Formats: sequence, structure tokens, C-alpha cells
Amino acid sequence: MSIPFGVDLGNNSTVIACARNRGIDIIVNEVSNRATPSLVGFGPKNRFIGETGKNQQTSNLKNTADNIKRILGLNYDDPDFEIEKQYFSCPLVKNNEGGISAKVRYLGEEHEFTSTQLAAMYINKIKDITLKETKGNITDICLSVPVWYTEKQRCAAYDACKIAGLNPVRIVNEVTAAAVGYGVFKANDLPEDEPRKVAFIDIGHSSYQVSIAAVKKGELKILGSAYDKHFGGRNFDYAIANHFADEFKSKYKIDVRENPKAFYRVLAAAEKLKKVLSANSQAPFNIESVMNDIDVSSSLSREELESFVQPLLEKLHVPIEVALKDAGLKTEDIDYIEVIGGCTRVPSLKQKLSDIFQKPLSFTLNQDEAIVRGNAFICAMHSPTLRVRPFKFEDFNPYSVSYFWDKEDEDDDHLEVFPRGGLFPCTKIITLYRRGDFEVEARYTNPKELPIGTERVLAKWKIEGVVPSEGESTIACKLKLRNDPSGFYTIESAHTVEEKLVKEVVEKEPKEGEEEDENAEPEYREVKKLVKKNDLKISCDSSNLPEDLRNSYSEKEQQLINTDKLVAETEDRKNALEEYIYELRGKLEEQYKDFASDEEKSKLSDMLMKAEDWLYEDGFDATKAKYIAKYEELASIGNIIRGRYLAKEEEKKQAIRQKQEEKNAAEMAEKLAAARGAANNNKEDKGNSGNEDVEMGN
Repeated sequence: MSIPFGVDLGNNSTVIACARNRGIDIIVNEVSNRATPSLVGFGPKNRFIGETGKNQQTSNLKNTADNIKRILGLNYDDPDFEIEKQYFSCPLVKNNEGGISAKVRYLGEEHEFTSTQLAAMYINKIKDITLKETKGNITDICLSVPVWYTEKQRCAAYDACKIAGLNPVRIVNEVTAAAVGYGVFKANDLPEDEPRKVAFIDIGHSSYQVSIAAVKKGELKILGSAYDKHFGGRNFDYAIANHFADEFKSKYKIDVRENPKAFYRVLAAAEKLKKVLSANSQAPFNIESVMNDIDVSSSLSREELESFVQPLLEKLHVPIEVALKDAGLKTEDIDYIEVIGGCTRVPSLKQKLSDIFQKPLSFTLNQDEAIVRGNAFICAMHSPTLRVRPFKFEDFNPYSVSYFWDKEDEDDDHLEVFPRGGLFPCTKIITLYRRGDFEVEARYTNPKELPIGTERVLAKWKIEGVVPSEGESTIACKLKLRNDPSGFYTIESAHTVEEKLVKEVVEKEPKEGEEEDENAEPEYREVKKLVKKNDLKISCDSSNLPEDLRNSYSEKEQQLINTDKLVAETEDRKNALEEYIYELRGKLEEQYKDFASDEEKSKLSDMLMKAEDWLYEDGFDATKAKYIAKYEELASIGNIIRGRYLAKEEEKKQAIRQKQEEKNAAEMAEKLAAARGAANNNKEDKGNSGNEDVEMGN
């Protein structure tokens, strides 16, 4: 049975949850953290993903890719990329598909990996963490993405899951997932008739999202959504880091911006300082040997931080106003403001949000885990083996989409099928009169409502098998268009229909005063109706990767996994050999000294010395097989001596057990003898008492 699991793929860190044990469990990683750093590093032998990547990021900046979520499905020429590339330490290049690839040094050679491949590598790591923690079967995943993701970006997230060997049952908007969690786990507090109006605000590491929802027991509708793609915790971090970079330039005559490693250390310290200032009014800032062996120190107050980020705070109201406008509501109509995301711990930001709504904020949801809990529940909803409480939810369509076709005899050549503000999932059926095979194209309707640089075309479909009826120049084709639960735009099915004469029963109403005659013969009439003629073949050209390319990426990923596994196993064998050398040497002088001849001790000590020298010199970078062979060479003698020691120990244990058994037998014999003596005495006492009675009777 597959365990449903949800993934909140964050720009800075990722949280995993599983539906099990009649609830939602957060999955901890290999170091027992509830969140895993979202990055992939490349080294001379293997990859470093998650915690291991974070540990070596400072020393391996140029070969570490983070902020993966921001470039997933993004074009290299997209205006957003000009903003995003400043946050990357590894070189980013344009690939053959026009997307973004990271150029890194791996296994001693230059490699390029697309953003989709990087996301797949990271998701595979998340999958591995879940497998080790749950010991179960992991195939289905619900992955959350930002509400501002376009069709192409959602497709890239879908492809990344498939490359990682997972079945993405749903790609869901992040704030919607949090709202689902709210609706499910607070069901007992929700009304059953008039829905509660709730504003969900998520300010994370790199973006700011708002959704206005109508929530009642068992049901959720997202009424409006808005966002600011460039407002998040990293903007606060960079504001602090740039402040100290300017200060150190004048105070210590060093420019940390010129040294990527130095600036990264300042940035990491700035992030910690931001968190400290969320609970304190002032905090120190110290870094040892930040650059040119210079130690730096300073401090920052909360008021100073607020002055740095004032431009950000001044635009905090914009997404809220847009979302409220879409929902047709005002701030006074909102019942609760639920706030999530790590950046919302900043006091000035919380105060500003409260001022905008003129209401106190609610923090009843876990700020770091609300999204992933909703994801896990949504994944469980799709499981055929799990029963979950019924919950229906519909999301807000952020971009209007129209379908286009060749005009031919039609009056129009397109139709806005899914308008902005509509709810999805949603299905529409359209009828086109065609002479033969034709093509349909889905496009975003209004370029102005799209993020700048977004491609207008979403997908193209070729409809084949169209044959007009005899004597007719065209035939009616019915297309079933769908905005599916993951937000993808599709043509689900297509078929032709033709007009035919069919018989239908004429329903007669009895005249007044007359009773209906049940035995009367039914009357029929012939009418013309459209009936299905045949199904049409649909072939799609979408933003998803071609299947052969996706398969090649999957094969490549499996090769990389095998390489990482071999390196890990080799390191384990090396450590086992090193441990055995020291352990055997110590025991040879203590525990095993009476069980080996002088000749054996001399020979084994010499072998241990040579093995140790080899391990730290020629064998420092040996193969797994060589480490195993060297271990077995030492163990061939060491195990003989160990066997003698264990045999002697067993003799001692046997002797102890025998003595204990003899002692137990002796004690038992004594107890039995004592018991017999007591029984005999008791018998004699009874006999004497009987004689006395007889005498008294006489």
C-alpha cells in the first residue's frame, strides 16, 4: 500500500508530511530536523543534497544550486531571471530548450543540469528521507507550488516528480493547501450554513501570497488570490547583509561583496540576526576571519532593521487589496486573518498586517507546517485504500484562458472558456463544425494580467478522425475542455455527433375528469437528435517534457543515485577498516594477549601497521573492493584469535552456569529435605493428639 505524502517545496527549506496512524505526521530527516534545506551540491565524487549540501555550501559555493523553486520552468530570457540570478552562487546558463541550467563541476568534469533535473534530484532526496522514516511504499505525492506559477512552471514541477519516480496526484497552490488544512482540522469550529470569510497570508523565504477563502464545514472556496513574487525573508536578509557590507567597507577597509564566500557568511549571519531581532530589541553581529583573516563585529537594533525594510512594508497592502477586490469583499468583511510563513515572525510586519485589516491576526495554524499538512490530506483524498473525512474544495483561477481554432465556417475563431476568477476544477463542452482534422490551441487571454515575459501559448492539440456524414460538408465535433484539479488546461475527450431520426414516446396528460389508462398503447413520434458517431484521436503538444526526454532524465538520475550510493558504501567500508585496525590493535594488547602466540602478535601488528599506512596514503582514495579485501586480510588472522578468546569466554560462562546449577540443585535439595522434616513432625503431632483423645474417652 502506498503511503500518501505531501511536500511543501520551499525556496529555503522543505517540509514533508505523511498520512498515517489516523493523522498527519511530519517526517524528520537524517539529522532529525523537521525541515530540510532546499539545495543540491556537486562534488568530485558525489552529490550533496539537503543537510549535507548545506554543511558544505560555504566551501563549495560555485557548485551548489539553491533557490531552485525560483527558476523551475523559467525561461532564460524571462525578465524575472534578471532579478533571480543575483541570488545564485553557481553559474546559470541557457539550455537548448531556452530554459535555465546550472553549470557545475561534478566528478572532475563540467556538467549542465536543467532546473527540472535539479528539482527532480531534490525531490528524490525527499522521497528517500520519507522511505527511510516510514519503511513503506512511496509512489503518490501532492506537491504545492506558488499561486503565481504559470502552466509551464506547473508542468515543470509535474515533470520533476515523474523523473523522481513519483506519481503527482495533485499540484496544488500553497495557500490553498494551508486553507484545506484549516478547513479539515478545524472542522468542529466551522459553521454549517453561512461560510466564514478567512484571509490566508503566507510570507515565506522569497514570496508573499494572499488568498481570501469562504470556509464552512466540509467545503472551501478560494474567492480571490494575489501575490508579490519578490517579497520575502531573503529580502530582509539581503537588506541586513548589504548594510553590514557597507559598514565593514568603511570600518575594516574590506569589501565582502567581492568575495562570494565572505558575502555568503555575512548573509548567513544576517539571517540568524533577523531571527534574534524578532524576539529582542538589539543583537550583536560577529564573524571571525570573514575575509583576509579579519574579524568583524557590530550590532543592529530592531528599529534600524525596520528602517532598512520600510520600502517593502510600504507595499504590503497591495496583494491584499487585489485579493479582496477579486473576492468582492472589504477588510471589514473578513472574519479571521490566518498568517503562515517564516517571515511573518518579524514584529513590524505583523503589526503592519494587523493595521491593514484593523483586526488582530490569528496564528492558529503552524507557520512552518500548515501547507504540508494540507498537502498530505489532499494526497490521502486520492488514495483508494484510505478513508478521509469528506471535504470539497475549489481553487481560484488567476489567469484567463481561451481556446483558439481555425475559423472555417465558424463565426468566431476562439472562445474564452476559463475566465480569471473562475473556480477550478471545472469542465466545459464546446461544439465546432469541421470539414476534417483540425487543431486547437489554448492561450492566456489577457497578456496584461500575466507575469511579464510569460509565454501566451499553453498547449496545442491535434484532433484527428473527423469525417463528415455522407452528403454533408461538415460535422459537429464536441470537445470536453477541462481545467483539472492540478490547474492544467486539457482537452479530455472529443467525438463527432450527427443528426438522426429517433423515436421518442409522446407523453400525454389526461383530460380533466378522465383517468389515465394504464393499458393504452404508447404513442411515438420521430424527432431529429444529435447522437454520438465516433470518438476522435487527440494528440497534445504541451509544456511538459517529451516522454523520451523525460525518460532519459530519469535514467540519468538513476545513474547519479547509483554513483552516490557507491560512494557512500565505499566510505562505510573505509570507516569500517579504520575502526577495525584500531579496535584489533587495542584488543591485541589487552583482551587477546593470552590467546595469540608471540609470532602471531608480531605478524598481526606488522600487518596492522602496514594497513594503517596504506589507508592514509595510497589507500586514502581506494575502491570499495580494495577496502573489503584489506579488511578480510586482517580478519583472517584476527578472527582466529578472536575465536580462541570467545571459546575461553564461553568455557568460563559454562563453568559459571554449571556452578550456579549445582548451587540451585543443592538449595532445592535442602528445601525438599526441610519440607519433608516439617511434614513428618506434623504427622507425629497429629498421631499423638489422637491417642490422647482415646484415653480421655475411656
